[in-house]
Amino acid sequence: MTGARLGWAVGLPALAALMLASLMIGARTVPPAQVWAALTAFDPTNDLHLVLRELRLPRSLLALLAGAAFGIAGGVMQAVTRNPLAEPGLLGVNAGAAVAVVLGAAVLGLTTMAQYVWFGFLGAGLAGAAVFLLGRAHQSGTDPVRLVLAGVGLSVVLGALASLMILNGGLEVLDIFRNWGAGALDGRGLVVLLPLSLALLAGGGLALALSPALNALALGAEIGQGLGLRPGRIWAMACLAVMVLAGAATAAAGPIGFAGLVAPHLARALTGPDNRRLLPLSGLFAAILLLSADIIGRVVAVPQEVPAGIVTALLGGPFFVHVVRRHRMVQL
Repeated sequence: MTGARLGWAVGLPALAALMLASLMIGARTVPPAQVWAALTAFDPTNDLHLVLRELRLPRSLLALLAGAAFGIAGGVMQAVTRNPLAEPGLLGVNAGAAVAVVLGAAVLGLTTMAQYVWFGFLGAGLAGAAVFLLGRAHQSGTDPVRLVLAGVGLSVVLGALASLMILNGGLEVLDIFRNWGAGALDGRGLVVLLPLSLALLAGGGLALALSPALNALALGAEIGQGLGLRPGRIWAMACLAVMVLAGAATAAAGPIGFAGLVAPHLARALTGPDNRRLLPLSGLFAAILLLSADIIGRVVAVPQEVPAGIVTALLGGPFFVHVVRRHRMVQL
């Protein structure tokens, strides 16, 4: 069995088990029989059925879809920059989406995901393009320190701007940002799933279509040009895929970091550098990671909850340090 097949053979059952656990676990435990009944024979007079259909099912699907989007986006960014540290959170894409969403809420009074998701797209795209240009990823993609420093610097500036708007935006804006900014997945509702699903299909489809070209460009821009590719065009299309995926996921779930960093590394350990196999498996592993983080956040501080974004940061931070030490990034 190849590494990719092993990943799918283990990952899909694990994801199914986590989905069941996510539907069962919470302030009120829902037995498996009630989970099945709520999904197949919904009874609106049953409190457990209402909890599952109105709260836990949208929350679980959001973790699955957003995680997959973050994972594929991270895999694309690592491929196009040839940088093992690349992921939407570290390279400013999440911060760009966040500040755009806060801007929409504070200035235009937007309150629903269906309204501010477009601001998330725009903010993610502009921030990602700025970091790629500042880090000169479109020229060489081989200087990880410059790229990460550009992302961290832009994230700090955008974070300060978002904080300024929140402080001057009143309690309503603060209340919107309080849970969303921490990456809490509860209370989003079914309305967030349609635009996120469409974004995952569009961005994920574009990423998979680009995967053969990304494989060729991994050999170098000159070799890619010799094979008839246009590196600038591929870079622009990859940026578009990341903008759609990370923008939608951030607008729906909040600026969750590290899921897009860890998942591609786990997938690469099984598939090697072939992006045709790596990108889909990155989406699967990131969905597992975010769903696991959401479940962990429900049980570690009962009766309170820890947002999934905080759990992924606690899990991903040490992994980030490990990647830095492993690759000995000393280039300036």
